[in-house]
Amino acid sequence: MDYKNKKFFIYNGCDRGLCLRGCGRQDRQLNTYNWLADVPGNAQSTDLVEVQFKNTRKGYYHNVNNLDLRKGDIVAVEANPGHDIGVVTLTGKLVELQIKKANLKSADDIKRIYRIAKPVDMEKYREAKSREHATMIQSRQIAKNLNLQMKIGDVEYQGDGNKAIFYYIADERVDFRQLIKVLAETFHVRIEMKQIGARQEAGRIGGTGPCGRELCCATWMKNFVSVSTGAARYQEISLNPQKLAGMCAKLKCCLNYEVDNYIEASRRLPSREVVLETQDGEYYLFKSDILAGLVTYSSDKKVPANLETITAKRALDIIDMNRRGEKPMSLQSDGNIKEQSCHPADLLANESLTRFDKSKKKRRSKNRPARQASAKGRGKAQAEKGQQKPHGAEKQEKADKQ
Repeated sequence: MDYKNKKFFIYNGCDRGLCLRGCGRQDRQLNTYNWLADVPGNAQSTDLVEVQFKNTRKGYYHNVNNLDLRKGDIVAVEANPGHDIGVVTLTGKLVELQIKKANLKSADDIKRIYRIAKPVDMEKYREAKSREHATMIQSRQIAKNLNLQMKIGDVEYQGDGNKAIFYYIADERVDFRQLIKVLAETFHVRIEMKQIGARQEAGRIGGTGPCGRELCCATWMKNFVSVSTGAARYQEISLNPQKLAGMCAKLKCCLNYEVDNYIEASRRLPSREVVLETQDGEYYLFKSDILAGLVTYSSDKKVPANLETITAKRALDIIDMNRRGEKPMSLQSDGNIKEQSCHPADLLANESLTRFDKSKKKRRSKNRPARQASAKGRGKAQAEKGQQKPHGAEKQEKADKQ
């Protein structure tokens, strides 16, 4: 089939079709969906291209040769020294927004794209990548022999094999000048050392979080924001270090995702120090459901007793009544009961999860005696019916005897 003459088509296995332009190969980390891919003239709006290398390292380059680049193309880009091999992950207007997000200090950080990778380039690339694991193991032993308090977590060779980047983790400042000399003499390449944190290391290694999904730092997060225990307190999460820590042994990044919503919703709740006064007695705040807007009060300050759950609006109304010197009959009200009745209820709360797990064999064994009894009854009735004489046969016999 001649796809060039077709106006719209979906190319199987690639992202050059109408519906697949915004999607890239999902085996690459930090994949970005290009939601401007189908906009006419988007690819020609800028010559900037986003290129991704090993794991989470990305770079931005100028397409000075006006190559027809699409998401997923393997290209040779300018490096210092030589060239590097990467995969195009983004083109068009969205690249400019990504550059602002990356906070590039100067325009010199944006280099050029040489060409689409040739078979010779790919052969050098595979040869360089095959040495990475052995280089990492040997470099760890060298750092240990030099008594350096650091951990080399990953090694990345440049596409042409002339340079190697060593990613390391260290709690304190490390003087690795002697290490660079030993590594250069051992591997005969140009050495570059990059210090990363525990979160960056987890993003480069990858994995699955306790939520069952792939790690955020390995899929879409590039800039890491500091996480504090205050985010857990705002969301009323138990301060259990084992549950709050992620795969990197640091506080989970997802603690910051909803904290702004919790802070905004908590402003509509009554203060914990305020005591509600009713004709029944005084009530103290026991717990609160921030997003649902419900608060639970107890008649005892230290022990949960006579718990009453009301809406935040009702609690604020009672506080206003107490300020005016008025005391309601109770915490509940007719309007509040109606509000609670409108709250969605779980219809399957009292149902068993194994109610459909009964085997069919047991059902047959239970019904088999009844079926056998019914079959015997039908057989007996048919036998009795066969023994019965036809209608009018008795009268005919009496007439023959007479």
